[in-house]
Amino acid sequence: MPLLVTNYILLLVGSISSTLLSRYYFIHKGRSRWVSTWVQTAGFPLLLPPIYLPYYLFRSTPRRPFSHFTLPILLLSLLVGLLLGLNNLLFSWGNSYLPVSTSSLLLSSQLLFTLILSVLIVKQKLTFQNLNCVILLTLSSILLGLGSSDDRPTGLTRSNYFVGFFCTIGAGLLFALYLPVMERIYRRVDSYLMVMEMQLVMEAVATLLAVVGMVASGGGVEEMRRESEEVFDKGARAYWGTVIGNAATWQLCFMGTAGMVYLTSSLTGGICMTALLAMNVLGGVVAYGEEFGGVKAVSTVLCVWGFCSYVYGMYVKMKRGINNDNVTSAGEEDGGDNGNGGGGKIQVTEMGRGDAVANNV
Repeated sequence: MPLLVTNYILLLVGSISSTLLSRYYFIHKGRSRWVSTWVQTAGFPLLLPPIYLPYYLFRSTPRRPFSHFTLPILLLSLLVGLLLGLNNLLFSWGNSYLPVSTSSLLLSSQLLFTLILSVLIVKQKLTFQNLNCVILLTLSSILLGLGSSDDRPTGLTRSNYFVGFFCTIGAGLLFALYLPVMERIYRRVDSYLMVMEMQLVMEAVATLLAVVGMVASGGGVEEMRRESEEVFDKGARAYWGTVIGNAATWQLCFMGTAGMVYLTSSLTGGICMTALLAMNVLGGVVAYGEEFGGVKAVSTVLCVWGFCSYVYGMYVKMKRGINNDNVTSAGEEDGGDNGNGGGGKIQVTEMGRGDAVANNV
């Protein structure tokens, strides 16, 4: 549970701050979508200390870094890294055109995709709570899309607005594919340290893809230097602070997401991310003075309603499971069980796999 709470805090802080910083970059005349794509994974070296220090400095684990990596795991990490890089590019395009609040609410559509793909890839069970939550969040996105035609920033054409709209939907779809694929891969993973190692490889590949795109488009370090001095209206110091801060906060977001999927499930991870959308909407309103009219208010209410219904359903399910375990344990004791029966079986539920991985962390 402490590890699970830590990962959700990372996701909370990383999601809100990275979204606001990305928008800040474009608001103040930052214009390179490849730079915005690059910073989303360029913070991957921050994973090196927690990967290497426990073994080489603290001697707190006998496991050598990357010693359990197999060729299939490496190939899967490389492939998912390319998928992640493409997702980041679509997100950057969408975020460059749309307000933070609109972009955040549109991304809630990824939950519908996550549910469908989780059923197909990891055999997720459909329940009333799942469907109710997904339907409410999908209605929230549709309502926003139909009612936000007047929400375009000044000077943004209708065509560019819809480019941002569909790029954001595409980013949601790719990220929805990423979550259950990672859940399936994590079934081969033996510890949280290995999750960080895989995340390092995937983000390095995504960063390389962004670098190739920057160079191919005639950019690179020189373009960033020129943009910081001649284009960004807050000056070079604010520019580099934004870039570095964005790289660090995106790292928190991705690592929090990976940890949530590993410790729980892809659907639960998607639900928890969706819960942060309302915070992102409020962040855009508070930080940038974005309009918060009736459409966004209703969309936010539907978003929160769907998440709360899911959490309540999972609470009832977990409580029922605990009661069943108590009844089973009592029955085994009455039957003279010596401790080798089903009472010691680990229960892996949709809500979490904390007990299953506790011995491997």
